[in-house]
Amino acid sequence: MKIGGYAVPVMVIASILTFILPIPSYLLDVLLAINIALAAIILLNAIYLKTALDFAAFPTMLVITTIYRLSLNVTATKLILGDGNGTEKAGHVIRGFGMFVGGGELVVGIVIFLIIMIVNFIVITKGTERVSEVAARFTLDAMPGKQMAIDADLNSGLINEAEAKARRSKIQRESDFYGAMDGATKYVKGDAIAGIMITFINIIGGLIIGVAMRGEDFMEAAQNYTVLTIGDGLVSQLPALMISAATSFIVTGAASDSDLSSDLLKQLFYNPKVLFIASGLSAMVSPFLGFLPFISISLALAFLGYRLKQVQKEVMKQEEVQIEENEVEEIRKPENVVSLLQVDPIELEFGYGIIPLADVNQGGDLLDRVVMIRRQLALELGMIVPIIRLRDNIQLNPNEYIIKIKGVEVAKGDLMFDHFMAMNSGAVEEELDGIKTVEPAFGLPAIWISESQRDRAEMLGYTVVDPPSIVATHLTEIVKKYAHELTGRQEVQTLIDNVK
Repeated sequence: MKIGGYAVPVMVIASILTFILPIPSYLLDVLLAINIALAAIILLNAIYLKTALDFAAFPTMLVITTIYRLSLNVTATKLILGDGNGTEKAGHVIRGFGMFVGGGELVVGIVIFLIIMIVNFIVITKGTERVSEVAARFTLDAMPGKQMAIDADLNSGLINEAEAKARRSKIQRESDFYGAMDGATKYVKGDAIAGIMITFINIIGGLIIGVAMRGEDFMEAAQNYTVLTIGDGLVSQLPALMISAATSFIVTGAASDSDLSSDLLKQLFYNPKVLFIASGLSAMVSPFLGFLPFISISLALAFLGYRLKQVQKEVMKQEEVQIEENEVEEIRKPENVVSLLQVDPIELEFGYGIIPLADVNQGGDLLDRVVMIRRQLALELGMIVPIIRLRDNIQLNPNEYIIKIKGVEVAKGDLMFDHFMAMNSGAVEEELDGIKTVEPAFGLPAIWISESQRDRAEMLGYTVVDPPSIVATHLTEIVKKYAHELTGRQEVQTLIDNVK
């Protein structure tokens, strides 16, 4: 085992031993400095994390730091209440916190300590505890669905066995992590409560020892012991506050490709309009709430919004240039010639005179009819009809259309866009005036009639259809006729996978 493998066990054992062994004040100063530095490192790591699993050891780290911090509290208590006089007996760090943070005023130090305790315990710790519970429950509830998704991807061939194993392992690690975090946050809450109790015990115990046992004046005892106790509380609660904040960042953060700092800056200052509005609000309140600070913020926000807008314009220009360059590069690639040789399974080409049939803006519904054809044939034949490509062809006659199967023309027809096709059902004796033609799908004799003749033709017993219906019927029959050409190995495999 390497030397680093002994660090954590030694730290834990040493922390436990400090509960009973005496520690000199100079060594306590070093241990308190290590505690603050360690808490700062953990907080910064939490801020720069991309995913919570990047710091999977965090729940265990919470337990270790809690034990370490409580051991320092007990050690400081022994020094504060032990032999010695003055405020130097507990070390320079505790005395420095007690005097510096409070500015030499005892009441100020007590107030600051209480504020930190309230913020840590009521705001951060309680919120973190609730978020951890919800995250753990949601993670456990989502596990079956994630496992099924992995199995589905594996069965469909989208991923291999190794990748599926890695994904399952990640899901298990997420479950273990958030479950551990749910329990570890209880340590944070308990640490905050213990800090409050230790502080009050130290104050009361110090007054009793100083006044009753050592015969000190009450004010002198209150000054000495309370300053040291508040210093001990502050020097322990500062790392506790950083650890609690780190816990909050980890359990409330979402997985991202970048760290928290980058995400916040990117998302907070994404819209220049927001900065301009905030600048205006700051300028509006500046005459009433302090001109200099608010107008300074207003100018800074306005400048930032202006610069952000300019940068976004430059980025958009660069993206447009890059897109154009990519398109040119794609055209120049020799392998793109292969794509020109690819043909669509089914194509419907038509002349410019009947383009309105497929133009939604002109009331055409041919696209919707094509979708219905694919659904109808799927239910009727049990086959998956490939996508039907519709395009205009200026080489065709204006009213002509052709149907291609794998690039080969297999059928064609002519339409009169503003006419209807009337077909004799067999029981009609009276003829209509119109242009004689042949129905393209079944080869039946028919007549093109105007819209004014439609009602009369239907009364006489003719079957009257509009041009979109003619094309749809013709296309349906062609797909049925060439279904064997459109159903290959890949299509059959897709049907089998769907049955599975």
